[in-house]
Amino acid sequence: MNLVAQGPEMTADLAFELARLAGSASFKEIGSHAFRFHDARQEAAIAAWCEAQRLDHAWMPDGARFAALRLLAMDMDSTLITIECIDELGGLAGKKSEIARITAQAMRGEIDYPASLRHRVALLAGMDEKILDEVYDKKLSLTPGAETLIAACKKHGVKLLLVSGGFTFFTERLKARLGIDYTISNTLEISQSKLTGKLLGDIVDTDAKAEKFRAVVKELGAKKEQTVAIGDGANDLKMMAEAGLSVAFHAKPVVRAQASCALDWSGLDAVVNLFE
Repeated sequence: MNLVAQGPEMTADLAFELARLAGSASFKEIGSHAFRFHDARQEAAIAAWCEAQRLDHAWMPDGARFAALRLLAMDMDSTLITIECIDELGGLAGKKSEIARITAQAMRGEIDYPASLRHRVALLAGMDEKILDEVYDKKLSLTPGAETLIAACKKHGVKLLLVSGGFTFFTERLKARLGIDYTISNTLEISQSKLTGKLLGDIVDTDAKAEKFRAVVKELGAKKEQTVAIGDGANDLKMMAEAGLSVAFHAKPVVRAQASCALDWSGLDAVVNLFE
């Protein structure tokens, strides 16, 4: 197996130290603050060492190539973008702390996601639909490294799927802006230019995310090992389990525990570094 270690704190000196710990006779710099260690031993101490050094690490099979991928799926809120859109909408409604508390519980898997979403959306009832534009224009930012990851997908013909328990208002704008191939998300009900506090259609929950992932994989005729799924919350877990490589991105502990690897310190461009 190859060991990939990366993060803002990564240096050549740390790479030499990690090579000794992993028993790797050969390693190379593969990007800014990123190294690949060939034929590394999967020592239990490596995870603790990397954590102490604020480094992300991943075990990857030899010859795993980004260009061989067919599909990369990612969550939107706190993954592709830096915010939780519904929390920011709540802020404009004067209810950010209440909504953010429910969001955090849902992402940790402590409460039922559909019920939590309905509760949060209900708290927005009566707000002018212009708050959606305000959040998109003034609050929404791409996660560092997102554009690099998307550019790599386009270069190698890897299809992009954006999945979200959030809202179509945001996913469809990001789809058009970034050239994303597929999306799935929830639709807010709006009447007379006001949010009604309700959703239209079925809720996009953990099962819906996984089902959409499977449908796109089938459409592409892709093998499991040709897919990647990236997420941060408990409602991403079923989708992530469908992928050949699952990446917990700045994620909750329940997600980190079940993912193939975790990126806690790096940006989304670190996903590209995992592959040769």
